[in-house]
Amino acid sequence: MKIKNFFSKLHWQVAAALVLAIVFAFGFKAFGLSESVVGNGFERVCSFIGSLFMRMLSMIVVPLVATSVICGSMSLGKGRTFLRVGLKTLAFYLITGLMAILLALLLVNAIAPGDVSAETARKILGGANFDASAVNSGAGDIVGVLLRFFPPNIVEAASDNTQLLGLIVFAVIIGVFINTLPEKHAEFQRKFWSSFNILFEKITNAIMRLLPIGVFGLVAPVFMRAGAEAVAPVVVFFLTVSLALVLHSVGTMSLVLLSAGVNPVKHLKAMLPAILTAFSTSSSVATLPVTLECVENSARVPKNISGFTIPLGATVNMNGSALYECVAVIFISQIYASAGGAAMGIGMQFLVVVLALLTSIGVAGIPSASLVAIVVIMGVAGIPAEAVGIIWMTDRILDMMRTSVNIYGDSCAAVWVAATEKHKVYTSDVD
Repeated sequence: MKIKNFFSKLHWQVAAALVLAIVFAFGFKAFGLSESVVGNGFERVCSFIGSLFMRMLSMIVVPLVATSVICGSMSLGKGRTFLRVGLKTLAFYLITGLMAILLALLLVNAIAPGDVSAETARKILGGANFDASAVNSGAGDIVGVLLRFFPPNIVEAASDNTQLLGLIVFAVIIGVFINTLPEKHAEFQRKFWSSFNILFEKITNAIMRLLPIGVFGLVAPVFMRAGAEAVAPVVVFFLTVSLALVLHSVGTMSLVLLSAGVNPVKHLKAMLPAILTAFSTSSSVATLPVTLECVENSARVPKNISGFTIPLGATVNMNGSALYECVAVIFISQIYASAGGAAMGIGMQFLVVVLALLTSIGVAGIPSASLVAIVVIMGVAGIPAEAVGIIWMTDRILDMMRTSVNIYGDSCAAVWVAATEKHKVYTSDVD
């Protein structure tokens, strides 16, 4: 019964699928069958399964992201009483999110985990339907990127993965202006878009139940083609993300807390229960009660501030996720560049920064939100969605780590806002 309950959780099913994919792949190699008729047939079947799953996920991306961003934008405009606190909170989340992504950008370019030999890169990528020379070529210069914010045809933008930035901006505009309508009409619009968002989240939930099968189909061909050669760059990728998450938490966030006169060591100690809960559950929403308890009881943040900043943070503050998305997309891009594609230029990297920030807000709170966001960004960069299989072996542990960073960022926001509002936080010592 315990084993049944153990495997009833999706993340353990994914872990089991990942292990099976690696075992099958190395089994074919060990017995010299990877190039046989059976081996080639197995690889083609797995590739088909992986492609089918990614097509299903890509199918739901546009309606899910659009309705999520609209609903998120609508929720930010409520309550004039909290205007000053709300603006401070949003500014905190946006600035720290941008700082996290820029840190990720610096590290992934400096470490270059995807900078491997052309032979290794081609083995990892295999025979997927892609033109390496076309990858990273769609952004143009920064002026061209900025023009993408406002597409001339929103319907065309919604149907083209490389134009999703315009759709996201349009969704933000809709959400913001809904709050300017007379209350009768605004309430109707809120219910309308919220209902659609719930519908698309349910469809996404159903698709994500197939995630273990999709992971098997995506990962097995990678290891059949590259074997142990696929492990080294992914390990470096894992270490790059881990380093970025640690530096953002203990470096960037500490400086932000110090700017408001808050002791970062005392705050980190007070938030340990919430951080450990987030690490265990990989869910910002599930950790909310613990986060609120730590912020209100240990940090002495007033409830009118914590009750606004913490729930809002669980929706829009995804610093760890945005950081991860940036590193993941550029890492995969580097693999493609090693295989003979164009290197990702400054214009495209700027676009990745913008999209990582926007999508981390737009798809927050849905299952495997970072996967959806990465697929969106990869589509804009011209990278096939199937390539996401490269990073799957590290996703579970990194999910736990980035959720902890997200929660810690929420708590920092609450304490920082309270301190800047002249409330005395940490009026008693934290044991």
